[in-house]
Amino acid sequence: MSTDAAGANADQAAYWNGAGGQAWASQHESVDPLIRPIGLAAVERLGELAGRRVLDVGCGCGETTLELGERVGPQGSVLGADISATLLGVAEAAARTAGVRHVRFQNVDAQTDAFEGAPFDAAFSRFGVMFFADPPAAFANIRLALKPGARLAFACWRAMEKNPFIALPMMAAAPLLPANPPPAPNAPGPFAFADRDRVAGILAGGGFGGVEIEPLDLLLGAEPLEERVDSSLRIGPLAGALRAANADAALMARVAEVVRRALEPHQGEDGLVKLPAAAWIATARA
Repeated sequence: MSTDAAGANADQAAYWNGAGGQAWASQHESVDPLIRPIGLAAVERLGELAGRRVLDVGCGCGETTLELGERVGPQGSVLGADISATLLGVAEAAARTAGVRHVRFQNVDAQTDAFEGAPFDAAFSRFGVMFFADPPAAFANIRLALKPGARLAFACWRAMEKNPFIALPMMAAAPLLPANPPPAPNAPGPFAFADRDRVAGILAGGGFGGVEIEPLDLLLGAEPLEERVDSSLRIGPLAGALRAANADAALMARVAEVVRRALEPHQGEDGLVKLPAAAWIATARA
């Protein structure tokens, strides 16, 4: 996505090229494996990918782009697209380290900009499509980058209350933080696609057909308690609330303690923290 401050998604560009992107880049090596099962569930809906050309929307640090690169093989290609130059820097470094030549990245606004190398045989996203100011326009733009009949598959979060994996730390810490007004309904953010009917309408409005949206429920995590506490303070809703509150060291310590107490009951016998998560796996045809 474009970093143009006057663009359609200027707020998201500023966030993902600023504090949000820096925080995610610092944590992606621990967080990407946790959410990988959800991304794989969406990838499987694309079917056989060998030799295909695939677009990865909101690719972040490139973990999913490299996964798709393995599936298409050297006869195919993958373009990872994201609004964050910060995250794409990490992705490009990972691709160089892996020696992958058929994976490329583009800093682009998927709502408004053209994708290099279009048209594609398929499009994919893992939690990268819930942040558009105008979702139908964004999906219309994505559809224009696809061949007729090309398959789209993506994962998005269901409602926050169904996702303790994300919500529990924020809920535990809320009494210690300044009260903030709730976000506007359907505002761009992690839970903007929680309403299944809305997602179906957005895809139809973008010109897609054959829409199917399936629920996926699973336990995510497998982190030691202290790592999970630290991650909660750095990324996600709680991290955003702490930045907004300009939290000092004393408040951070108090928040860490209440989050620790809230997570402790979710430790397994192996000492690792796992929490319920709920996503939609959406598929459609261009």
